[in-house]
Amino acid sequence: MLPTHTLSLSITRHWLDLYETIWKPEYFPKWVSQLGEAPLQAEGSYWKAKGPDGTLKVRFSEHNSYGVMDYWIDNGFGKEIYMPMRIVPNQEGAQVLLTHFRQPFTSDEIFQQELAILEQNLQRLYQRVTS
Repeated sequence: MLPTHTLSLSITRHWLDLYETIWKPEYFPKWVSQLGEAPLQAEGSYWKAKGPDGTLKVRFSEHNSYGVMDYWIDNGFGKEIYMPMRIVPNQEGAQVLLTHFRQPFTSDEIFQQELAILEQNLQRLYQRVTS
């Protein structure tokens, strides 16, 4: 089993409204820095992104009524990285949960850098949906 870390963010917005706003693949580049700022290009079951480190392929969970927003990133090295994400009710607001799996052979330093990037991404999401 891989070690994990789950990041959490509270947003004062009804969870279903938040989910309906951000679940679409086209919305992800607005807050996920690894996908770059250019629009994603649909290609079969994947979406292509031009990230800062090159082209990525991403696939997303289907729209659902449970707040599941999982996505899988293929960085071109033959392995998909699974990113489970949930939008769950938190009274009149929402909780965004994003779990990051530490990949094999990832140093402590790199893992902490990855978590810092994900935290920044969640803050970008917060800024987008609360302003």
